[in-house]
Amino acid sequence: MGNAIIILAGATGNLGRRIAKALLERGAKVRALVRRSSALDKVDELRKLGAEIAEVDFNNVHELTRACADGDCVISALSGLRDVIVDTQTLLLDAAVKAGVPRFIPSDFSIDFTKLPPGTNRNLDLRREFHERLDKAPISATSIFNGMFTDLLTGQAPIILFKLKLVVYWEDPDQLLDFTTMDNTAEFTALAALDPSTPRFLRIAGDQVSARGLVEVATQVTGEKFRLFRAGGLRRLETLIKVTRAIFPQRNAVYPLWQGMQYLHNMFSGQAKLEPLDNDRYPGIRWTKVRDVLAARYSR
Repeated sequence: MGNAIIILAGATGNLGRRIAKALLERGAKVRALVRRSSALDKVDELRKLGAEIAEVDFNNVHELTRACADGDCVISALSGLRDVIVDTQTLLLDAAVKAGVPRFIPSDFSIDFTKLPPGTNRNLDLRREFHERLDKAPISATSIFNGMFTDLLTGQAPIILFKLKLVVYWEDPDQLLDFTTMDNTAEFTALAALDPSTPRFLRIAGDQVSARGLVEVATQVTGEKFRLFRAGGLRRLETLIKVTRAIFPQRNAVYPLWQGMQYLHNMFSGQAKLEPLDNDRYPGIRWTKVRDVLAARYSR
């Protein structure tokens, strides 16, 4: 599949750019679908990597269909709310079908939301809604679930509080949490796109660590004593989510504060745990551990 043509939407994003790079390193041809309003520096970076740039109107299924011509797989790394995850991805899906592309990888890249009750996570509910359309389409689909991006543990995710030397948890400090770096996720996605035999779902975790385990890793990496901090049980977190959402609705924000809290609830509940894992499907991947990511943060 070295000469495969992979159609990549969302290539100017953080994950999308990494997927493009991983594909090109494996000899694939990458056709990056970009909006005409995309940042020139990001488009130039893709071009320098070796990607073919196709400027499209994502609301025009005819343009999208032409851009998908001869493609072996469409990968969506799009990010957004309903207008993107449901509406734009549906247009992209329709275009892929019309162009005769045999395979489609949607923009999931998350915990396993198929195991969650509807209504527990807005962003993942949108992906679930798109799945209803995807599963009815005459195309082979593969979703990739990777837990939380390990990269977020260096400050964006409110789990390891470095200044306070605390690891925050809800309910159970021994609940295993799934983490995968963006680079590992991109590498696995690239290999899956080049693999015509992928199943409907693939689950990967570069590391599985509990809050108690994070305390040990953070303590070892920094040489400073970290402690567990129990923020409360899951019911308290549910209440906090409702209150935060009422006071700071931020309906048009992709990742408002309450959305991150929903994600943590889903992880600490154990409902969205990734199992079984498909890490061994492509033996060449070196899985980056939480320890590696935290060590890199402290070596800067």
